Amino acid sequence: LEKMTDLVAVWEVALSDGVHKIEFEHGTTSGKRVVYVDGKEEIRREWMFKLVGKETFTVGATKTKAAINIDAVSGFAYEYTLEINGKSLKQYIENRLKTTNTWILTLGGTDYRIVLEKDTMDVWCNGQKMETAGEFVEDGTETHFTVADHSCCIKAVSSGKRKEGIIHTLIVDNREIPEAVE
Repeated sequence: LEKMTDLVAVWEVALSDGVHKIEFEHGTTSGKRVVYVDGKEEIRREWMFKLVGKETFTVGATKTKAAINIDAVSGFAYEYTLEINGKSLKQYIENRLKTTNTWILTLGGTDYRIVLEKDTMDVWCNGQKMETAGEFVEDGTETHFTVADHSCCIKAVSSGKRKEGIIHTLIVDNREIPEAVE
């Protein structure tokens, strides 16, 4: 069983529909390249004579664009970098912290990961885009949805400070859920 013998890199990428694991095999003698997303083979190339280059693929339900860059560092040493939506993984994560809020909670023994995309106000729960109802309230907006028969609401309220912008708070069954750091 030669599976994963040439594994050179593993990344975990948090997207709105969940956290995805990307694995990359690079056979520097055979030129083989294999990309796995969540354990499923996405790309397989055998006998590549050019050992450097780029492999592009998509990740998750939203078909997010991803690419692995293969660069020669020195001699037979290679460097592998992951890009998400054309940004380095570090830039992507920093940008994501500004454009999304994520909450992790347990309801009735089941874990839920809820993500708010601030630019579209889309709400995701465990990989599914949720049906939501938005309404204007006295101090901002409320986005209502249901998770496992529990009423949920994301309140958006101005912080009153220009640098901070809008504060989003998840309330489930009248209880505030602290934001998760991924």
